[in-house]
Parts: sequence; C-alpha cells; structure tokens
Amino acid sequence: MGHLELPRATRFGDLVLDVRTWGPDDGVPVVLLHGFPQSAASWAPVAGLLEGAGLRLVAPDQRGYSARARPDDVAAYAVEELAGDVLALVDALVEGSGHERVHLVGHDWGASVAWWVAAHHPERLHTLTALSVPHLAAFGRALVSDPEQRERSAYLKVFRRPGAAEEQLLADGEAGLRAVYAGRVPPEAVERDVALMRDGALGPALGWYRAMTDMSDLPPVRVPTTFVWGEDDQATAPAAAHGCGEHVDADYRFVALEGVSHWSLDEVPEVVAAEVRRRVGTPGG
Repeated sequence: MGHLELPRATRFGDLVLDVRTWGPDDGVPVVLLHGFPQSAASWAPVAGLLEGAGLRLVAPDQRGYSARARPDDVAAYAVEELAGDVLALVDALVEGSGHERVHLVGHDWGASVAWWVAAHHPERLHTLTALSVPHLAAFGRALVSDPEQRERSAYLKVFRRPGAAEEQLLADGEAGLRAVYAGRVPPEAVERDVALMRDGALGPALGWYRAMTDMSDLPPVRVPTTFVWGEDDQATAPAAAHGCGEHVDADYRFVALEGVSHWSLDEVPEVVAAEVRRRVGTPGG
C-alpha cells in the first residue's frame, strides 16, 4: 500500500487530501470513495483482493476526513465541492498515464458523490459501481413516497443539527457513533473510525449532511453501472434500491445481497471485490 497527497486550491482555502493506493502505478485506474464515518482505510479488505488484477486502486480520505482538508464553512461540503475533489484526483491519475478515464466506485456518501460525478461528467468515467446508496433521484423519490424510507432516514435530521449531533454521537464513550455500525463491522475497524471522528473529523464529516440538498432531479447516469445493496441495509429501503435502475441509461446490474447490511465493505469484501472486477472488466470499460 502506498500514500499520496492531493493539494487542492479551493475557494475555501488550500486543502490537502491524503490518498491511499494499491496496485501497480501503470495499472487501470480505479477510484474508491468511502462513506460516513469511515475513511480510505475501509477499502483495504476489498483492495487487497483486487491488487493482483492489474488495477491501480486509489482511495482518498475525502474532504473533512483528511486532517488538512477541514474547512469551517458548511458550504465547503456541498456535493459539487466534494465532486470537485474527485475530479481533481481523476485529473492527477490520468495525466501522463496513457488512460483517459477511470472506473469509479463509492460506498455510502462516497456512492452519493460518485452518482453525481457520473451523472454530470460521464466523459471522465469508464464505469460506476455504487454500494448501499442508489441513484439520488431514486432515493429522493422514495424519501417522499415511501414511509419505510422516511423512517430509515430519520437520522438525517439528527445529523444536520450543529453541535447537538456531535454531542449525541460522542456521549458515553462514543456509544452513539459505535451504534451506527449495528454490530456488523469488526471491532478493530470501528475503533479506527471512532478515533478519527473523535480526533477532529466528526464535525467536518457531519458537514456533508448539513450541506446536502434535494438531489431528486439528478440526471440519469449514462455509463455502465453496478449497484450493490444489502437487503438488511439500515439506511436504504427496498423501494429506493429497486428504483435505482430507472435512472441508468446504460448497461446496468443490480446485486441484492441477502443477509448483508449497509456495511458490505466489511461484511462481504470478497463479494464487493468480485462485483468491482466484473464491472471493470465490462467490454468497453
């Protein structure tokens, strides 16, 4: 595993994203985007299974998670800003590499950003693989029309409350934060993530929720796409998951995993790795 730094001059100041890498420098570039409250380290089990496939796997600690990329302004965590970081990383990867595009993979909030990038910048991507969070138009529609999705998304109101959310999640030895994992993630990974949040990342990470807007008008995605969803997902209800394909105007694969929750990276990394390999290997990809 290697490490890179991605300097970013933004309207919110100079930022530096820490980036983890796996695989050969000349491999096919694959960008991996983590979710809340994890980091690039959450991709290690999957990346370890893909290293021998000729892929250059690159996972940033995204804005708010990298210690040198934590602006105070909530507007800095709007999806357009987060996508700008991803596009800058894509530029850095393809420059002089012989590759013109990358394969994009995202989990949770990383999937949300990946959907946005794929919808607005299909020319930068070969393929998309999204985990847990469906196309944002499908999610937005379910949030309005599906009572089960509204119930599962009730936590969003809590996370959007400045100060109160941090206090609630960190109280009693970070019990609220640990409960997010519902016992599905190995204890050592939970402790790693909790330490990151406790040491300054929690407020900025919650900035993603506080800057979020209604994305139900996100355009369709027109690159080959795989959506992987655990049937026991605590955050995404079936209506949103099954509606995802309506917003993909390209080859589409929907993978529903019985007995798997929101945390597929940790629960079934071998399945996730296989689906990434399958999508990356799609003809034309």
